[in-house]
Amino acid sequence: MEAAGALRKKAVDEAQAGRSPEAIKLLRLALRSLPVTSGHPDVAAIRARVLATLAFCEAETGSVADGLMHLGTASDLVAGLPEGPLRSALQGLVDHQHGVILLRARRTVDALALFDRAIPLLEEAEGTPAGNPELLAVAYMNRGFGYAELGRPGPAERDQKRCLELAVEHDLPTIQGKALGNLGEIAQLVGDIPGALVHHEQAEQSFRLIAPALVPRTQIDQARALLSAGVLDDAARHLDEALPVLREHRNGQDLAEAEVARAAVALLQDDRELARQLAGSAHRRFLKRGNEAWAEVAALTRMRAEVDLALNGRPRRSSYAKAEQLAERLAEVGLPDESAMARMLAVRLALRRGEIDTAEAFLERVPPPRKLSPIDHKMLLRLCRAEVALARGQTRRALAQAKAGLDELGTARDRMGGLDLVCGTAVHGLELARLAVNVVLADARTEADARRVLSWQEKTRAQVYRYEPQPAIEDPELADAVAELRTVLRTMQQARLERRPTAHLERRSTVLQREVSRLGWHTSHWGKPRPVCPPDEVVARLDDRAMISFAGPGDELAAVVVSGGRTHLFRLGSQERVLEVARQLHADLDALAPDDLIEPLVNAVSRSAANRIMKLDEYLFGPNGIPQELIEGRELVIVPFGGLYSVPWESLPALRGRAVSVAPSATAWISAADTHRTGGKVVLVCGPDLPESVSELEHLRTVYPDAIILEGERATTGAVLAAMDGAKLVHIAAHGTHEPNNAMFSRLELVDGGLLAHEVARLHRPPEHIVLAACELALSHIRPGDEPLGFAGAMLASGSRTVVAAVNRVGHRSAARTMTDYHRLLSTLSSDLAEAMTDYHRRLASGITPARALAEATATDPLRRPFILLGAG
Repeated sequence: MEAAGALRKKAVDEAQAGRSPEAIKLLRLALRSLPVTSGHPDVAAIRARVLATLAFCEAETGSVADGLMHLGTASDLVAGLPEGPLRSALQGLVDHQHGVILLRARRTVDALALFDRAIPLLEEAEGTPAGNPELLAVAYMNRGFGYAELGRPGPAERDQKRCLELAVEHDLPTIQGKALGNLGEIAQLVGDIPGALVHHEQAEQSFRLIAPALVPRTQIDQARALLSAGVLDDAARHLDEALPVLREHRNGQDLAEAEVARAAVALLQDDRELARQLAGSAHRRFLKRGNEAWAEVAALTRMRAEVDLALNGRPRRSSYAKAEQLAERLAEVGLPDESAMARMLAVRLALRRGEIDTAEAFLERVPPPRKLSPIDHKMLLRLCRAEVALARGQTRRALAQAKAGLDELGTARDRMGGLDLVCGTAVHGLELARLAVNVVLADARTEADARRVLSWQEKTRAQVYRYEPQPAIEDPELADAVAELRTVLRTMQQARLERRPTAHLERRSTVLQREVSRLGWHTSHWGKPRPVCPPDEVVARLDDRAMISFAGPGDELAAVVVSGGRTHLFRLGSQERVLEVARQLHADLDALAPDDLIEPLVNAVSRSAANRIMKLDEYLFGPNGIPQELIEGRELVIVPFGGLYSVPWESLPALRGRAVSVAPSATAWISAADTHRTGGKVVLVCGPDLPESVSELEHLRTVYPDAIILEGERATTGAVLAAMDGAKLVHIAAHGTHEPNNAMFSRLELVDGGLLAHEVARLHRPPEHIVLAACELALSHIRPGDEPLGFAGAMLASGSRTVVAAVNRVGHRSAARTMTDYHRLLSTLSSDLAEAMTDYHRRLASGITPARALAEATATDPLRRPFILLGAG
């Protein structure tokens, strides 16, 4: 008996650490150490405990049926014991284990009934030798998880907090970590994604110290929270790390859940084949385990992938009849949200076949979403209603559904934390937004129609730039992670120059970037959103400027032009044709950047770039494009689309020498134009290894004699950030790097390492006007919803009015000459820059605006000076 008890204790530790196969081996040894038949109650008690633990482990690695069989034997043994605390404790254990197995199988209602029976029995035994405070804590934890599964956050949170109290009281760190993870699940359930990520992060940190095998489980939960926020790359990374570990440990349940979650991420990344494969693998694993409910969830994920393929012209063996059958099965296993989603897939498949009546009949059977239904379910229901309305020719009703859905999405976005969480949420409303813009574009003919297109463009694009950033929370842990990341990036850069291996540094950089992102999600807050500006306000605020707002929800590129108080719509032909020329131009200008190119190469690349520029100019402003008379003699505000964010607009002949401001939306431009700070300092910064920067800085000293100068050893990241806070004008001459895979880690190289976009986005009072005389820092990673994120974009979103930066690589000499010219022209403003720019809506009676200064500075050599002004100039 002592040997069996010791083996069981080791097995429990292994099981709690996520190593069920090792636990099973120990439990079988424990059973073999006990007599097969014995009437002694102590022998029956230890055998019942071993079988109850074995039941859970077998259900995890084998099948639910295997686990329940062991529980049946254990229950018979307990029934033969005399009444008293021991029998109560053991019956509570058996009922609890039964509940856990059913909970993992998504039979949540049945599981809760068993927990309700188990907890009083365990409490009855508490304080006696038979009592087990650890099991009681786990029972509260699992019942709380069950309440969360049923969408009852109040009781769920109460049980998890009771579990935490017991875990702290009895020094149970593993249980404490699991309860924190469950509190994260509850926070996600009510839409508090930053709160969810905090709890999951705390759980992961705890498990890495005391139970590393439980880290993959936490990574699954973290990925689900990130998925709901649309932060897809980070969700994918968590799961891609977890999957190999789960395969190694043969944890069938968690492995299959991770595959389902990874398939869901792949769906939103438009990798439908990967989604279908992973969901199919998970489905087979769940069936092998006898886990019917989870098998149906996997089947739903696979069907979503197949429906997406079918809707995008790649037929699959999916029919609305199969979707309807799946909906019925999901309802039978108690999954109403998933059942509703399957029925919505049936709606879309029926519409694809032109069977509108059938689609409408399916739609009528979809229940209204619950308050706690996932946001992607709500968006799909709005999309189905809009698509059925369109099929009936009811465009007004379709647009009403789109508006209501985007409002719901806005409510979800309002609860997000860091910039990339706010930004990522747009992914869930992407199809709905495309539908709305396509609807209003389809029959747009009149000026009123053009204004409707503009209105919907503003509702559906770049919403992150509407939020008023709040002061970031100071976090020493985040500061330490950023400092280490800076050191690693600098060491990696030096190692590459010396041709030394960098694989270990790249791995550490990836880990630190993820750590910085996660900490930033709950230490950065974005406040109340400004309202979307209606077309009438846009027209009024433009005054005598013109605005071009591009859009491409379908195959055609369109542009809304606001000029002289009128609004016009132009269809510019193939979107792909225009974007391909923009990509080629970007490549040519990158090739032209180095200062030391030989003349024949300069000539060849220049001719190629000039040809691309002429072609792009013709597509956009030629005979079939935007008429010159609408923009002639006016300052321009350009709202790009997708790949057009990389265009140096003032290089186009139609815009040469024209003052151009680039903004993510008209609303964002108006927000930037309203940014004004009286007073403030001028800051000039020179980074290391810039051979031409000395003459540039020397000239700027004469333009701004009272400026704060940070160069040499003084140009540290800490000093630059401190000087930038509250400045009216900041000029930084430094090497710059745009990170296309993680734009918030784009950086400026200073004497002690990279100054990250992530850091400047956290400034309390970002500079009103910032000039980045560095390579490609105006580039952005375009997120769903046309949300551009990068170094310059982070500055604009954080509250800067004007950001001047390059969309391409640029040589040191070209950058220095451009910026010298820019500041020479800019210095013709009145001595107080802030005062001179007070009234943005009137052209200044004297002096020159930043946009005009940049236009004149780049006009002399547009191919080698690819700078743009982002925001309001």
